[in-house]
Amino acid sequence: MGALPAQPENSAPGRSLLDPFGRAITYLRVSVTDRCDFRCVYCMSEDMAFLPKRDLLTLEELDRICSVFVGRGVRKLRITGGEPLVRRDIMTLFRSLSRHLDSGALDELTVTTNGSQLARYAKDLAACGVRRINVSLDTLDEDKFRSITRWGELPKVLQGIDAAQAAGLSIKINAVALKDVNEDELERLLEWSHGRGMDLTLIEVMPLGEIDGQRIDQFLPLSAVRARLAARYTLEDLDYRTGGPARYVRVKETGGRLGFITPMTHNFCESCNRVRLTCTGQLFMCLGQEDAADLRTPVRNAESNDQLERAIVDAIARKPKGHDFVIDRRHARPAVGRHMSVTGG
Repeated sequence: MGALPAQPENSAPGRSLLDPFGRAITYLRVSVTDRCDFRCVYCMSEDMAFLPKRDLLTLEELDRICSVFVGRGVRKLRITGGEPLVRRDIMTLFRSLSRHLDSGALDELTVTTNGSQLARYAKDLAACGVRRINVSLDTLDEDKFRSITRWGELPKVLQGIDAAQAAGLSIKINAVALKDVNEDELERLLEWSHGRGMDLTLIEVMPLGEIDGQRIDQFLPLSAVRARLAARYTLEDLDYRTGGPARYVRVKETGGRLGFITPMTHNFCESCNRVRLTCTGQLFMCLGQEDAADLRTPVRNAESNDQLERAIVDAIARKPKGHDFVIDRRHARPAVGRHMSVTGG
């Protein structure tokens, strides 16, 4: 597949996207597929029904929408999934979007991955200007890894991390804290990550989508995790930000950074600067709300970006102040019905 066609740039003073609360939208997370080669127990059911390919945005359409957002002041693009690196010809999109890094319109192009395809793509990602990636990894125990991911192979992920570091990519490990699953090895994950020069971010499980089992049984409040870690390590609060919701501390004993993403116990919505585009062209202004705007129709209806820009501006005008995440203890149902793999991690 050849290079994607360049789309017209439209950055100009006063064209930044502001939501009703005065927050500038500078961060777009883009899901390129709902498919994944894992079936993580907190993310999806084992027997998932994936979207028909005709419903998915083409790589050209993804590039066009991303370029309009960049023209309206978005400075950071994160490519997500599903597992984004299983999307066919995905490097074509990375190569095309890298032009915004070259022009200075974009500060960062990055990706969140489960690591299964990194051994294959790490060098290509670095060549496209990707400098920093997130790898989702919840355990260093091979049997437990297989239990959590159902289909995953830990050695393959570790080889991918080796390849990414060899390619010069900076890595942050994302670990979902799961009660009675990996809570006993969070210290090990921390020391392993920091020992390899990688940041670690811990994430509370979120009530998205129907899964096998109950999230109430998985939920582990990070306030309790932080208190436990503080009894063993010296945690120093940092002002460091990556553009996302994590809040960081420096672990004095290891010298590394540790982040906490707490959508349940402390959501940090007041500083939200991001929106999410699904692989079908739905723009979610908030991960924890069902309201979405259709961008696929305007991008397919006209060669001009006028309709697309209007749809984006109208959508940002509806961005809520915050989400309503709560794990429903009475009815054991998710707060939001769609799976994380549909919205993008």
